[in-house]
Amino acid sequence: MLSLGNALLHNGGMVSKGKPSPRSAVNPLSDEQVRKLDAKYHLVDPTRPYPTGRVNPDVEEIESQNPKATSRLLAAISWVMRGRSKVGAWGLDNIPERGTFITAATHVTMFDVFVPMVGLFHMGRRPRYMAKAEMGTWPILGKWFQLVGMQPVQRRSGKAKDIEATSIDIITSGRPLTVWPEGTVTRDPQKWAMSMKNGVGVIALESSRRLGYQVPLFCAVTWGAASINHWWPWPRKNIVMCYDTRMDYSDLLENMDQWGKEPPEELADELTRRIRVRMNEIMGEIRGEEPPAGYWDYRTMSRVTQEA
Repeated sequence: MLSLGNALLHNGGMVSKGKPSPRSAVNPLSDEQVRKLDAKYHLVDPTRPYPTGRVNPDVEEIESQNPKATSRLLAAISWVMRGRSKVGAWGLDNIPERGTFITAATHVTMFDVFVPMVGLFHMGRRPRYMAKAEMGTWPILGKWFQLVGMQPVQRRSGKAKDIEATSIDIITSGRPLTVWPEGTVTRDPQKWAMSMKNGVGVIALESSRRLGYQVPLFCAVTWGAASINHWWPWPRKNIVMCYDTRMDYSDLLENMDQWGKEPPEELADELTRRIRVRMNEIMGEIRGEEPPAGYWDYRTMSRVTQEA
């Protein structure tokens, strides 16, 4: 289990610019702040089966995605998470019991990749999820990831349109999909959600057009793991996730029958902007801080203080 724990906690190994800021850049999530969130939202443990008490799993979806391998991986990851952190969550009742939907998740550390996955799986759903192709080559975990629904993404390959097309096919086939719109761990020195390419906007808008209705879209925001030392993570740090209410982007779909081959770029940009802004609003509430103005731009590695 040591290799599994290090894989969950490791924050490096990214072959991309702008090394993530150190753990010392932010303060751990305090017990006092967790108590405030618990008093307001009644936090539950997403590492346990049916954390909200709702027991109505999508059996067909579970059986279609290597149930034995998925069950083993889920048990192992949940065990590691409980041993190395104290995880609480609210909003898991927002997860649909049936049908397709999109989860747009924050990516502060590698640990954060697993928190929404574990929560969704324990709520009886089995999303596919877009993940960097390198994860498929990891010892032991790589094979498991492939078995439980990882859709490998070849980053920096010039295949953005292929990735979008695959994602749209997953959604329109009736399966839920989880994406990390930032594409890699945030490079914001204070670890807020950074700039995002508009792929998530394209995926949501085009899937909605093909299905003829607004595909449910949710933000999943996780905070706390940025303070974990992956070599010696004890004492356990607090981690909180919010699975937000459904985002309304119906106004962006008003003229979808008049679009060309693809959704207009300005609409995809706008939906992506709303996702980033909402993520930072939620993260600010979890952290008990006010998000900074603007956002961190990955292209220039600097803060943009004014929204376009």
